[in-house]
Amino acid sequence: MKKQRNILFVFMVICFVMLAVSAQAQKAGKKLNPNLNQSVGDLSSVKAIVIDRGLTADGKKCIDCHQKNHPGVINDWKNSRHGHVGVSCIDCHGVKKEDPTASQCEGLKGTDIFESVLVPPSRCAQCHVKEAEQFNKSGNFRAYHQIIPKDNLHALVQVHEGQNHPTLKNASNETGCMQCHGTKIELGKDGKPTAETWPNAGMGNIYPDGSTGNCSACHTRHKFDVAEARKPHACASCHLGPDHPDIEIFENSKHGHVYNTDGDNWTWTSSPDAWEPGDYRGPTCATCHMSGIGKLKTTHDITERLYWNLWAQKSQVRNSEDVMSPVLGNGIEGRQKMEQVCSSCHSELHTKGFFKQGDKAVQLYNVAYYDPAKKMYDELASKNLLKKNPWTDEFQKVFYYLWHHEGRRARQGAMMGGPDYAHWHGFFELQQDLYKLQEIYAKRLKAGKIEE
Repeated sequence: MKKQRNILFVFMVICFVMLAVSAQAQKAGKKLNPNLNQSVGDLSSVKAIVIDRGLTADGKKCIDCHQKNHPGVINDWKNSRHGHVGVSCIDCHGVKKEDPTASQCEGLKGTDIFESVLVPPSRCAQCHVKEAEQFNKSGNFRAYHQIIPKDNLHALVQVHEGQNHPTLKNASNETGCMQCHGTKIELGKDGKPTAETWPNAGMGNIYPDGSTGNCSACHTRHKFDVAEARKPHACASCHLGPDHPDIEIFENSKHGHVYNTDGDNWTWTSSPDAWEPGDYRGPTCATCHMSGIGKLKTTHDITERLYWNLWAQKSQVRNSEDVMSPVLGNGIEGRQKMEQVCSSCHSELHTKGFFKQGDKAVQLYNVAYYDPAKKMYDELASKNLLKKNPWTDEFQKVFYYLWHHEGRRARQGAMMGGPDYAHWHGFFELQQDLYKLQEIYAKRLKAGKIEE
């Protein structure tokens, strides 16, 4: 008993000494750095950092100013590959005086240095040539371009959602559509982007220099982290919701199950073309659609490994080189490449069986749901039995849900291994849509008029 008391006494003395030393160290640290804050992630500590990694004198001016006024920006940049290799603010934001977006912040007044808040993809392409070329051939390129000619979509946003309000009708576009799809960025008289078109994180932005894209949609500024872009939630900010719940489908799949339970233990920072099974136990969106795996090289053409068009009213096998075509891509080659991805973890029997099941679901949607629904729609339209305002017409609303919501969920759930979305949120709701359409169709044909 006496021996135990002695051990306890010694332990208490050691703890007391450690606490005293810690307190003294903390006190001394605050004297050396008055900005020192013990809270985890406090960005104010960035202000005390001296950064000199072979930067130009102009680059240092930007860092010196922004680390005081925008420490969050510098905190990201100093941990980025750009920061490590001496790529500074001015290298990306610097423009010529005659550039329409040119301006000077307070720290640059009186110098011949001009900068722009906008960094178009053409600037990224100066270093990332291959990635830019691949993106320009992908379906993501047309994210905004495809919206421009869609009068029915503009009517939905401005006339119906915006209620044709004289000054506020575009609000749902500015806070919704363009935050994923992008927009054409317009400049005010001061050369700065207008509040109606910027800020936005849209993938398909058209910049004042005419270039299209937005690298920071996936590699968020100013860290531009490859690990961040590889994780599924980089895609999830746009690929979610009732019309294309891809992140929900992923989490419903076995791939998502493995990621959610074990993803914290994976290696996310391997170099491109070197991120392979072993670094991870299951794929993310980037693994299947973009990453180098096996003999496949990395690609920023997210269309390259696709077979079907799963978002259109009716799915078709991809067979076009036109970047604006809904069936952009080579479906046959795309399937072969995707099977190569699968072969890294699965047998050929497993892979072939999976795609056979998925293809059957897509074909079922095409022939048993979309085709008969479209036939009824066309006949009612030919007999003037559809309302001019589609959003007050029950038939047109249900038809829209059939392909744009339930139909997409059934097809994408089937092809990405999400059974709840293939079935309960897909075909289960599809059959209800179809029966509703048949009921309305029969009533209108029999009465020869639209029901009250």
